[in-house]
Amino acid sequence: MADSKDQSINIKIAGKTYPLKASSPEMEQYMRLASDAINQKLAAYDAKFVGRELVDKLAFVTLNEAISRISLQKKLSSLEEQIKKLSAQTSDYLEKLD
Repeated sequence: MADSKDQSINIKIAGKTYPLKASSPEMEQYMRLASDAINQKLAAYDAKFVGRELVDKLAFVTLNEAISRISLQKKLSSLEEQIKKLSAQTSDYLEKLD
């Protein structure tokens, strides 16, 4: 359900315009940045895979984005574990000072 504060925007992906709702200025910015990134990657695939169907190129863009997301999630999880270890080590160190 759309909130009355939602901002109507138009996003263009692969030459097609999509009317969307952004729930905040920040979300609008994210949507515009995302569409720009998609279009840039699509342009790269257009140059690399001349003659391929648009749907194939969009599938490559989607796969690339999913791989990037999974990779970042794994890195974030690893960093969270490192933070927990460092926090525990810091706590242990501070307890020994008392």
